[in-house]
Amino acid sequence: MNKKAFVENDLVLIYIENKPSLFARVEKIYADVKPNWWRVKLLVLQVPVFVTTWILDNDQIRGGDFTINGVPMRVELVKVPEEQVDPVKEQPASDTKKKKNARILSLSQNDD
Repeated sequence: MNKKAFVENDLVLIYIENKPSLFARVEKIYADVKPNWWRVKLLVLQVPVFVTTWILDNDQIRGGDFTINGVPMRVELVKVPEEQVDPVKEQPASDTKKKKNARILSLSQNDD
């Protein structure tokens, strides 16, 4: 298998029984006591979020199939798309017509 291995801070998609099921962020990868095996700490992005650690081999961190308690699993690296800039929504700094009605919304203050 020649796929790229995921690394810390990557976003991965976890397949359960060959169906895309969960997203997770790779928090930490460190060597297991067995050669060519890795402990992978995952922040599973669901409600509620939780952290788990899986022990995966070199092929499995590149998208290879495995099972947990007999359930087929696979973890694949997610390619995060680059932010698209919409030229219609982007206004030059000299555009003052819309600035007159602009409001600043604070996310740190609770306005009632």
